[in-house]
Amino acid sequence: MQKSFVIVLIAALVGAFVFFQVQGSVASSVAFIAGIVTATLIFTFVPSSQARASDEPYVGPTMTLYVGNLPYRVHEGEVKELFGEYGPVNSVRLVRDRKTGRRKGFGFVEMSEAGAQKAMGKLNDYTFQERTLKVREAKSQESDSSDSSDA
Repeated sequence: MQKSFVIVLIAALVGAFVFFQVQGSVASSVAFIAGIVTATLIFTFVPSSQARASDEPYVGPTMTLYVGNLPYRVHEGEVKELFGEYGPVNSVRLVRDRKTGRRKGFGFVEMSEAGAQKAMGKLNDYTFQERTLKVREAKSQESDSSDSSDA
C-alpha cells in the first residue's frame, strides 16, 4: 500500500471519530465519509514539502561530482537520496557498458555547489552498500580534450 493512502485512511478514521463525538446523532458511516472528505481536502490543499523539493530542479550555481566505486546493483534513486541529504540534486547519471547494458560502478551527480562541497567532504571514503565511495569534482569534457591535444 502507498504511504499516502494509509495516512488518508488514518485521518479518515480520526475524522470520523471526531465527527461522531461532536454530532452524537450522526450515523457512523456518515461520520466516516465526512472524515474521508476532510482528509482528502487536507491532502489536496496542503502539498507535501518533499514532493515540492524533488519536482523542482535547483536553479543556481551547480557542480557535477564524479562518484566512483558504486555498487553495481545501485539505482539512480538511491544515489539521489544519499546525495540529497547534503543539498538539492538536479540529476544522477550512472554509467553503463554499451555492449552489455550493465552498470560500470561509477556515475555523475549534478547538485547545488554548496551541497556538492558538503557531499564531497562527507561522502568521500564513505561506506555505501558495502563499498567505499570515491567522490571528486568531475572534470569537464572540454578540459579533457584540450589536455590531450597539448600532449
